[in-house]
Amino acid sequence: MTKQWGKALAVSALIVLSATCRADAKNDIVIDGSTTVGPLAKSFAAYYTKTRGVAVTVSESGSGNGAKSLINGTCDIATMSRSMKPEELAAAKFKGVEPVAHVVALDGLAMIVNPANPVRSLTRKQIADIYKGVVSNWRQVGGPNARIIVLQRESNSGTQESFKELVVGKKVHVMAGAETQASNGAVKNRVSLTRGAIGFIGLGFVDPSVKRVAVDGILPDFTTVRNGSYPLSRPLFMVTNGQPAGHVREFVDLSGTVEGKLMIKELGFVGNR
Repeated sequence: MTKQWGKALAVSALIVLSATCRADAKNDIVIDGSTTVGPLAKSFAAYYTKTRGVAVTVSESGSGNGAKSLINGTCDIATMSRSMKPEELAAAKFKGVEPVAHVVALDGLAMIVNPANPVRSLTRKQIADIYKGVVSNWRQVGGPNARIIVLQRESNSGTQESFKELVVGKKVHVMAGAETQASNGAVKNRVSLTRGAIGFIGLGFVDPSVKRVAVDGILPDFTTVRNGSYPLSRPLFMVTNGQPAGHVREFVDLSGTVEGKLMIKELGFVGNR
């Protein structure tokens, strides 16, 4: 073997090794988006890392930011608690990104009040009137003589978008005095500590510290969300750029496996298959 040929083989080996290292470095999954889908993504991530040895990073910056991350190529999966907006789809098309939404679970937007509040049921119209500022005292909807403290989510929240679409209307503004909270957990905590508060959170976040309110006479639970009778039901998505392959495909498909269905149920969400 000539010295020159040996040098060429060494360079070739280095190139192959470098390519392998880059492939291994990308042998991970980056997820960003919804705080509602976050616990499910994290549960899937822990399971997938343990069983496949693949690193999975999960960020919860909101559905809107998840969409931006997917469009900008900084995540493999955008978790979203709403569908992508027309302007997001247009931005994706401009960047050559083809969003494909995968329904991984079903959820109910639970209207919650403090456990000390005697109100047990509200109509969608009453809720809309509360959030538009038309109704400002609990006495107007069968409760005590107390001011209603209205809680909403931030503008990039998919939960906020879903609530507006399902209750007050996409283009209707929530009352100016509404308090904005950054997550499902923050809304739950504020309601649990505030007698006059009302808020909305994903069904999986409800616990005994708050009280679910029936909407149009129907409480959100596994059965009413699954059969669609609860008025504020919605799908939860994992969105990929095109049809996924490899580890990303396996990860998204976890929702249809026995293990995935168990995780969905344990977290208080509803399986869609």
